[in-house]
Amino acid sequence: MPVTIELNQKWQFKKVGDTVWNSAIVPGNVFSDLLNHKLIEDPFIGDNEKEVQWVSQEDWEYRTTFLVDKKILDKKNIELNFEGLDTYASVFLNDSLILKTNNAFREFEVDVKPLLKSENELRILFESTSKYEEKENQKLPYELPEGERIFTRKAQFQYGWDWGPKLNTYGIWRLIKLVGWDDYKIEDLNIIKGHTNENISNLIIDLISEGGFNSDYSYHIYVNDSLNFKFTETNPLSPLFLPLTVENPKLWWPNNLGEPYLYDIKVIVKEGEKILDSVSTKYGIRDIELVTEKDSFGESFYFKVNGKPIYAKGANYIPQNSFQNKVTDEHYKKLLNDVVKANMNMLRVWGGGIYENDIFYDLCDDKGILVWQDFMFACAMYPGDKAFLENVQQEAIDNVKRLRNHASIALWCGNNENSEGWKRWGWQADRSKTEKEEIWDNYLKVFDSILPNTVLKYTETDYWETSPKYGRGNPKYKTEGDAHNWWIWHDAYPFEHLQENVPRFMSEFGFQSFPSYEAIRYINPNDSIEISSKGFKNHQKHIRGFQLINEYMQRDFPVPTKPEDYMYMSQLLQAHGMTMGFEAQRRSRPYNMGTLYWQLNDCWPVVSWSSIDFMGNWKALHYKAKRSFENILVSSKVENNTLETWIVNDGLDDFTGILSLKIMDFGGTIIWENTSQKTAKANTSLLINSQDLFGITFEKEKAVLVSEFNGQTSFFYFVSPKNLKLNQAKIETEIEKVSDGFNIDLKSETLQKDVFLYSNHKGHFSDNFFDILPNKTYQIHYKTEAESLQYLQLKTFNTFVR
Repeated sequence: MPVTIELNQKWQFKKVGDTVWNSAIVPGNVFSDLLNHKLIEDPFIGDNEKEVQWVSQEDWEYRTTFLVDKKILDKKNIELNFEGLDTYASVFLNDSLILKTNNAFREFEVDVKPLLKSENELRILFESTSKYEEKENQKLPYELPEGERIFTRKAQFQYGWDWGPKLNTYGIWRLIKLVGWDDYKIEDLNIIKGHTNENISNLIIDLISEGGFNSDYSYHIYVNDSLNFKFTETNPLSPLFLPLTVENPKLWWPNNLGEPYLYDIKVIVKEGEKILDSVSTKYGIRDIELVTEKDSFGESFYFKVNGKPIYAKGANYIPQNSFQNKVTDEHYKKLLNDVVKANMNMLRVWGGGIYENDIFYDLCDDKGILVWQDFMFACAMYPGDKAFLENVQQEAIDNVKRLRNHASIALWCGNNENSEGWKRWGWQADRSKTEKEEIWDNYLKVFDSILPNTVLKYTETDYWETSPKYGRGNPKYKTEGDAHNWWIWHDAYPFEHLQENVPRFMSEFGFQSFPSYEAIRYINPNDSIEISSKGFKNHQKHIRGFQLINEYMQRDFPVPTKPEDYMYMSQLLQAHGMTMGFEAQRRSRPYNMGTLYWQLNDCWPVVSWSSIDFMGNWKALHYKAKRSFENILVSSKVENNTLETWIVNDGLDDFTGILSLKIMDFGGTIIWENTSQKTAKANTSLLINSQDLFGITFEKEKAVLVSEFNGQTSFFYFVSPKNLKLNQAKIETEIEKVSDGFNIDLKSETLQKDVFLYSNHKGHFSDNFFDILPNKTYQIHYKTEAESLQYLQLKTFNTFVR
């Protein structure tokens, strides 16, 4: 059997030129190591970010020593495997240069058998990226957008983004392993899906190995711990394809549409009775297809899973921390649980971050979350020289092969907004025809050749060249492909624009809000809520961010003067606009078949577009997205003084139930009602009620439509929030201690809008930013480790409008 040792102990680091070595954590990065030794201030606090920029301008050195016993030294083959070096690294084993790297996204294997001893020193020199970027830039007769980051294959967001800091890390960011073996080692396992029906699924295992042919080798395939097939190799010249048959297969389905069933598949290779090597993986049997077909509107864009059209609901995902080593397994588990709780079924891994750790995709497989996976190119034009293209090709091969067995991978996409930027953002201005042709030709080499060919060769997953297909300046953005709608926010269009401009698939749109009180206190840091300090302002990275939030707030909401109220109102504002978009898009199915908002999460405490802040707290948007993403949704709007109500059913089964529609005043008096049995057909959006409002006498600013169906209650208001005339009344609360936190009962004699519960104890409310009907008791569960709940406070929108 091969022997593997992780080299993650006894590491030290120092700045090149210094004499003092300090302990280091591997995997990690130089910022984290400096922070652990208090050699820099926390760059996530105040404006400390500005004070640590020197770190990225220096060269850094890491070293460790390790022992190798005779058992490993006697192996015929010994390799060092580097899973991630960030980025320009020179690796020395016992003072011999064994490797130079230039890509943080690639894996590198080095034969070290001739150099290895019982006692060894491994030393890695990391050089500043700016050295290499300046060198590559000088080779070009023109400037490429956007900045020198384009020359370096590493996480692009580390150079700064409009939601993230500039913290350009260096270091050993993934594992280093020493692997020794004799005659045989499994390199890779690729499962190829063949014919599948309800009775049988034929799979093929493509087993890639190192080692010579031996007719005595036998291959044992186990499915869910039961021996499925045994095979003896007979032809040393042919690839090894092992047939695997699964009877009565259970299919893998996305969240809320069925069980995301995973089979445990294991291959054991033996020579006689001796085990040479084994490999295991989880595998979901499913078909996923991106459907892009011409139709009367333009061209469709939707996903089919197991032959069924799927409406995609979810968000864009960015790295969870500027320092990847700080992201623990628990962080991944919590975030993916939050995704499932919000009724999502898809995440888009955005192209300015990283190809995520294996645990991310494992959890997506397990929870039924489809993954739209960008290649790591974003908002720029990239070079096209031979060395760069070869580097990119190997990066693509490494990551496509690593991720190809994951049931969750639904799409590989070439880049984020590169094409839109070239065609719409002025990047072609003042360039010669020859220059423009060369830049675009280099774009095509990567995104129309290298990447699609790699995906086609190594996987069965579909490829999409760029997101979006068309920029929003092109009228086709609404009728073909996927769309990014930034008329909202960047161009300050009103939220109602989202109702009138629905694309085929919304892969990005968003609006900012302030983070939680906890995050604001971390930034400042003090106990008061301060949003005007110099340090806090450094945590707004969009040049017009504060201005746009305030401008939109003035349109539709009251503008509070107290910072803690302003945070609350900003989150209501964000959720108000985004849910308007969600519901308009879902009502439009099958014309529109997906909504992925920008963005799910943060990489540091910040004012941003996220629905979950850096501290893991749900903003109002996440709570309201959960309601908007329910499989069965009742959604209403008023058009020409006609109240129109839809039932949207994203499920795969029809549902019949009683639909109750009531217009009531805020004291609970019913003004109009309609109750009838309705069937929500599977995979449809149906207009099921149209009511002329001319025949109903009521004050729109003092009334609400309450819809009840399938156990869900939804609220529709007839005027903008700031024009509501809500009643003033106390909210009564009762708190009961339970095993995992507290149950909180709330009740009021009048409708209470957007009730917000908060506490200084760390925990999670089962619901928040919710509306309360008059004289009805609502119970909220607060999951927390706190033994008492002395500090529980609430806000209600009623206190801001009268």
